[in-house]
Amino acid sequence: PVETGIVLEEMGRALVCAPYLASVLAATAIMNGATEEKKRALLPAIASGDKVATFAFTEENGRWDASGIAMTATPAGGGKFRLEGTKSFVLDGHTADLIVVAARKPGSSGDDGLSFFTVAGDAAGLERRALKTLDPTRKLARLTFKSVEAELIGEEGKATPAFARTMVLGSIYLANEMVGGAERLREDALAYAKMRMQFGRPIASFQSMKHKQADMLVDVELAKSAAYYAAAAAAEEDAELPALASLAKAAASDAYMQTAIHAIQIHGGIGFTFDNDTHLWFKRAKSSEVFLGDASYHRELMMRHWNV
Repeated sequence: PVETGIVLEEMGRALVCAPYLASVLAATAIMNGATEEKKRALLPAIASGDKVATFAFTEENGRWDASGIAMTATPAGGGKFRLEGTKSFVLDGHTADLIVVAARKPGSSGDDGLSFFTVAGDAAGLERRALKTLDPTRKLARLTFKSVEAELIGEEGKATPAFARTMVLGSIYLANEMVGGAERLREDALAYAKMRMQFGRPIASFQSMKHKQADMLVDVELAKSAAYYAAAAAAEEDAELPALASLAKAAASDAYMQTAIHAIQIHGGIGFTFDNDTHLWFKRAKSSEVFLGDASYHRELMMRHWNV
């Protein structure tokens, strides 16, 4: 988790437009919910980059928990299953070679009957459509499954704990990516403020500008500390990991979005134009803020964990 966080932080800083996080989520789901045999069969191709994978779990209700999953998996004989339903907001789902899908036994609900399956990206009956999104650097897709053949990769009906842990780790990875982007915005805004002249001097010398720079630095450093601590807690199997993951995601969501707002304002008129790249980080900040749950959602999870 620590090393993955480092990689994603640098990718967030550079605003990398690649399906890395999608494959990380898929691999994490496999690590948490697949049998040893399936891990050996699936993970090497993902790790080498020979196959791009993604994790399809969110549906049109927009919920991030197991209770929001309604897709059904019906046994089809020979160890195969048939999937029926729709997944939405799937990272790089329209181009992924391998899709890890969370679905449940017909008639089950809540935390009961959830399983993990794999589906080939070109499977018969699978319809994939890229979604029009605010953030052009992060591709999302809507996947419709019409009696799509799938393969069970773990114990049937017992994937809820694996799903919960995957969401916890995913939140930590995304938080690390977000602090990288927030730090880049802060650095760029400071560099521009030192260069931009107004009334015969750099705008960085204005007291109000210094306040903004100080606020950004504090926000980013606090979010960075939370993200780093959560990644270390994941590596050490800390009992407080779910709460720490939510703390990291909430802090990173707030810090990235607020830093993006400040950065746009510091850049002034050019910050609103396509002649400057600040808008790209702003859009990534907004999409990341809500992906895997916004700050309010994660604060609620944190309070529930601590019984507050």
